[in-house]
Amino acid sequence: MKAYWAWVVLLLVLVVSVGVTEGKRGKGRGKKGRKNMSNRGSITKFKSEDSRAYYNHNGGAKITIWSHFESEYVLGRKIVFMCKAEGEPRPVITWFKDGIELYAHSFFQVHEWKEGKVSIKSKMEIDPATQMDAGYYECQADNKYAVDVKGFSADYSIEFV
Repeated sequence: MKAYWAWVVLLLVLVVSVGVTEGKRGKGRGKKGRKNMSNRGSITKFKSEDSRAYYNHNGGAKITIWSHFESEYVLGRKIVFMCKAEGEPRPVITWFKDGIELYAHSFFQVHEWKEGKVSIKSKMEIDPATQMDAGYYECQADNKYAVDVKGFSADYSIEFV
């Protein structure tokens, strides 16, 4: 009886370890070598106090709400990413995929809402999603004082009915 339970425990350990390995393997697909971009564009050394004041301006564009970093979508369904930014003057939001700016077309739409005097919300939708839509997406908010970028990785799954 002990041998039976030893085999059950060994089998469970193998199943769990294979599941963990498989889960980690798929997370990097579609990123094209990109790493965490959260500190992209950060300036730590300034030539003068005037340049420090300019780049650390309170009105600089700042993304305040954004979609999850890792996203998995089902082929044929809709992908939705959200991005909200604040700044004065109000920032402009631009969407990128794998470093290339995205433009609206029949399967890709961007909806924007201005909120108050300093805020803007942008929703990017792809419908229907295909394998080609897997990749690394970025929401970029910019105004004359700052640029802020948040990235999202999207990979697909196949839904079996």
